[in-house]
Amino acid sequence: MIEIKSATADDFCTIWPIFHDVVSTGDTYPYPINTSRNEAKVYWMGGQSRTYIALQHSITCGTYYLKPNQPGSGDHVANAGFMVAPDVAGSGIGTAMVEHSLSEAVRLGFRAMQFNLVVSTNIRAIALWERVGFHITGTLPEAFRHPTKGFVDAHVMYRSLKDRI
Repeated sequence: MIEIKSATADDFCTIWPIFHDVVSTGDTYPYPINTSRNEAKVYWMGGQSRTYIALQHSITCGTYYLKPNQPGSGDHVANAGFMVAPDVAGSGIGTAMVEHSLSEAVRLGFRAMQFNLVVSTNIRAIALWERVGFHITGTLPEAFRHPTKGFVDAHVMYRSLKDRI
């Protein structure tokens, strides 16, 4: 059973190892691989972000944030970022979090969700996003510098939430 709940500032101590493990590989997020704990906390939990944690057997195994993609006239479209602890990747935690995020986005008044930079080599994430209704709306040629594959494409992915409203 996976429990997903709003994160508090105190929960960052359980988010940080996941953030660090995911970002330090340099293959899915554009953050510097040496992002500090304080920088990570500001990015993942700061500003207008609402942050959530996924727990399995009372252990934090994933996290996501949800925020407006743009301010003002674009604030009806959500943006989100997801991270799963590498040792439990592929166990359904990402799916549970994205389903939760779609419900939360609707509850918070968003009408759509957009991912601005999905690395084309992140096949597992792309398959998950497509499975829950996201579509690639654009491809940014060589927009991501992958540590082993060099410059690779990145996708913008979008999903309307009108069917859930």
